[in-house]
Amino acid sequence: MASEVPWKYDEGMSSKVRLTVTVDPELVAAAEAAVESGRAKSVSAWMNEAMRALADRDEQLDALASAIAHYEAEHGVITDQEIVDARRAAERRSTTITPKSSKSRKRGAA
Repeated sequence: MASEVPWKYDEGMSSKVRLTVTVDPELVAAAEAAVESGRAKSVSAWMNEAMRALADRDEQLDALASAIAHYEAEHGVITDQEIVDARRAAERRSTTITPKSSKSRKRGAA
């Protein structure tokens, strides 16, 4: 259940909604570690950022599904062979970068 929070504990904070959720203990630990290391202002900020990333990803997937549907409506269903051909063409144009192994680095080099 969500309820709107009428106050702000951070001046940059927009209006927020209080939400009670149940999460896995390792996620709580990850959020707390992010706060302790300074990567997040608070557990709430960390959760908000994670939820924003998922919402953005869902929006992008919806846009991709819509683009594919429009393409297929005009050109027909994309076949498995067309996907294989496109993947192969992309692989031919790509460049693989392999990091040097730690053994080949000079000692003391940063």
